[in-house]
Amino acid sequence: MAANPRSGDGKRTARTVKEEKPILSIVLKTDTVGTAEAVISGLQALHTGDVIVQVIHAKTGDVSKSDLLMAETGSRLVVGFNVGLLPRIKELAAEKGIEIRLHDVIYKLLDDIKEIAGTMVPYEEEEKITGRAKVIALFAGGHKGVILGCEVLDGTLALGKKFRLISDPGTVYEGTIDSLHMEERVIKEATKGQQVGLKIPGFKRAKKGDLVECFETVSPRRRRWQPKGGVFDLGSGGN
Repeated sequence: MAANPRSGDGKRTARTVKEEKPILSIVLKTDTVGTAEAVISGLQALHTGDVIVQVIHAKTGDVSKSDLLMAETGSRLVVGFNVGLLPRIKELAAEKGIEIRLHDVIYKLLDDIKEIAGTMVPYEEEEKITGRAKVIALFAGGHKGVILGCEVLDGTLALGKKFRLISDPGTVYEGTIDSLHMEERVIKEATKGQQVGLKIPGFKRAKKGDLVECFETVSPRRRRWQPKGGVFDLGSGGN
């Protein structure tokens, strides 16, 4: 049983999964130098959380083979504004797994990049409370431990579930339930209104009136952007 005795205030907040700041590296092709400057300025002003959006190559003219080679060093993303494709570029992009996204409205281009970057933001894990119980009695548990006599208030207490023991002034223990008894019987879970014994080895600072709280970590389901080899015409005249 992985236990973690600790002190705290009993509050639970979402937590950000630690990872390096993601980088979205773009190859930019535009019809004019002025357009490129406007797009780059707009990208720099985007609020994308912890995602770094950077243009690793910017040039005017249609998308070429050299642009795809540059994209391979970044995020395999080519963004074009009012440009076309040189011969065989569509086939080459599909072959190399590079995504070319074509636009003809700047604010839509910026919105598109912001949406892609948004899928790369480090996500927050949230806790879902699955059961609560009140400590109504204490029994010697051996090995300097204790058995909590609990009455389930709501939800369930179940084997294998993470739980915390909340006392005054806050959380004093966290671990995993690996022992549940109802009288002499070993059980897998206890539901509202049932009384059950929950053993905590190596810990004795519990007292009557403490709260046992079962919880699980929930991660939001989000599909992170990955380049799809090919060309996507997102302009007003595109399909």
